[in-house]
Amino acid sequence: MTNAIIFAAGLGTRLKPLTDTIPKALVPLAGKSLLQQQVEKLRDAGITNIVVNVHHFPDMIIDTIRQNNGWGCNIRVSDERDRLLDTGGGLKKILCSPSPLFPSTSPVLACNVDILSNIDLQALIATYEQTGVSQLVVSERTTNRYLCFSEKGLLQGWTNTATGEKKGMDGRHLAFSGLQILAPQTLTLLSLMPQDKFSLIDFYLSVMGKIPLQAYVPKNYRMMDVGKIDQIEQAERFAESLQ
Repeated sequence: MTNAIIFAAGLGTRLKPLTDTIPKALVPLAGKSLLQQQVEKLRDAGITNIVVNVHHFPDMIIDTIRQNNGWGCNIRVSDERDRLLDTGGGLKKILCSPSPLFPSTSPVLACNVDILSNIDLQALIATYEQTGVSQLVVSERTTNRYLCFSEKGLLQGWTNTATGEKKGMDGRHLAFSGLQILAPQTLTLLSLMPQDKFSLIDFYLSVMGKIPLQAYVPKNYRMMDVGKIDQIEQAERFAESLQ
């Protein structure tokens, strides 16, 4: 496992006014930007070939990566300043550019820049290597939107418990954590998606009957989505607890 993408192109509107002057990826917590924390976590797990997609204040992110020598990693940038492509479209652009930043023949770990956790990435990678099946990191936490998994732990549906909306089949309800390892067979189907802008969740729901997408439930899992300005102090304490 050598390749990873950090999704960092979002506008960070829920973190205003911080993101009026800096991109979400450079919001500092516990003395380090969100981007640096993600890169170092990947690096410590042995992943040093990383792509970061950018849109909001892209040059600030590019300059920060350059000034810090990629924090010891080979970091390349996928530029979405002209148009945000969402997570699925962002990964498709990387795979399908005239000069692809990743080959679709190798697995890719994909994560959101604004989700911090105590996950053991080496354990996640080991599970992927043992199974060869795409791993979706999920947990038993309370939310409105859940992925639904079969008794064998394979994705078979989605539900919004607040609205009653459902897609596919019901099953064990687990909350997605914005982190996954995608196997080559999954990447091949993603590269064939007809649209350019789409979310990974929508992609998963469109192919879940064709390829296995497995639930990965980490042990003693703690995570936080650094998504709202009123949670910054809490996020600061959480980031400190991970160091």
